[in-house]
Amino acid sequence: MKVAFSSNENNGLDSTIAHHFGRCPFYVFVEIDGKEVKNVQGEENPYYRDHTPGAVPKYIAEKNAQIMVSGGMGARAVTLFEKLHISPVVGVSGTVRDVIPGIINGEYDAVTNKNYDPSKHDKHKDEMGH
Repeated sequence: MKVAFSSNENNGLDSTIAHHFGRCPFYVFVEIDGKEVKNVQGEENPYYRDHTPGAVPKYIAEKNAQIMVSGGMGARAVTLFEKLHISPVVGVSGTVRDVIPGIINGEYDAVTNKNYDPSKHDKHKDEMGH
């Protein structure tokens, strides 16, 4: 399984999870086999300065991630990830290292359009001014 994390910096497992999946400066991709971390790779967000709707979900899909972890995400993004068969997990904070055990143990539920609640899942609205 490959998991993408929105990140504020490129510090591998010690990277802090960003509040917004699309406007974060970095992504950390973690490959997990069973209960073991096999590979960790950080990359700059190629769309950090050019927030084109739909571009980031396609980028995450091209990296073969099955889960996208972030602090917040809008309903439109949830729909785009669902169409790409990527499970968005939001409302998450801390470091990548902090969150991985919960991902491995299935403690986080993916957000879908059926259970989307903007008051819980769209944390970036206040921070981004929209």
